[in-house]
Amino acid sequence: MRQDMDDILDLNDDSDLEPDLLEKNPQYRDVDKLEADFEELNMLIEDDELLGDHSASRRRNRERRERERRSGIREALSWVFTLGCAVLVALFLKNFVIINATVPTGSMENTIMPGDDLLGFRLAYIFSEPERGDIVIFRFPDDESQKFVKRIIGMPGDRVTICNGGVYLNGSSEPIQELYLKEEWLKGAGPYVFDVPEDCYFVMGDNRNDSYDSRYWQNTYVSRDQIIGKAELVYFPFKHFKVLD
Repeated sequence: MRQDMDDILDLNDDSDLEPDLLEKNPQYRDVDKLEADFEELNMLIEDDELLGDHSASRRRNRERRERERRSGIREALSWVFTLGCAVLVALFLKNFVIINATVPTGSMENTIMPGDDLLGFRLAYIFSEPERGDIVIFRFPDDESQKFVKRIIGMPGDRVTICNGGVYLNGSSEPIQELYLKEEWLKGAGPYVFDVPEDCYFVMGDNRNDSYDSRYWQNTYVSRDQIIGKAELVYFPFKHFKVLD
């Protein structure tokens, strides 16, 4: 008994264990095995935790990439939507609000110079009628595929008399004042008489010596429905920029 107690005390230090003692006391081997099993279990737990952390990190990365992909798609769709709206607005303005025109000749000098780009307003005559002196953009009466720009001189029902480079309206003895003319009017200066039909207009260019207008057309007058809009401003070239009147 005394000997057994001594052996147990000596087992507190693993270095003092004799192989033959472990052979004689298998329960001690079981304790060592149990400790080894615990160590192995701890290592497995640590490995599982590491695997779990790695798996969570990969999952977070996948979620981040998915968010970035969805964000990119939303941004692309936003740009497509914005561009589509811009195109629709531009088409609406071009077809229903604004007229963009280029004057290729000198018939409206010096008000509009050859090559000037101008903007017209399609809605100018929605709630009002054209007035004498307005510069209008219209479909050419002899060929409606072409657009012309001229100034209204005769209104519906007017009698327009052209004589000696002056315009006389409705039997007046005084010509109308035309400060916009380029120069002294010598060509096509009369005498002519035009009776403007209802719902029609008599138009001429400001450069009377070099303007193909109502004086010469086969279909003399511009009907109301041929008027597309009112010319409002010259915007290019920039040195010619001005509001038209």
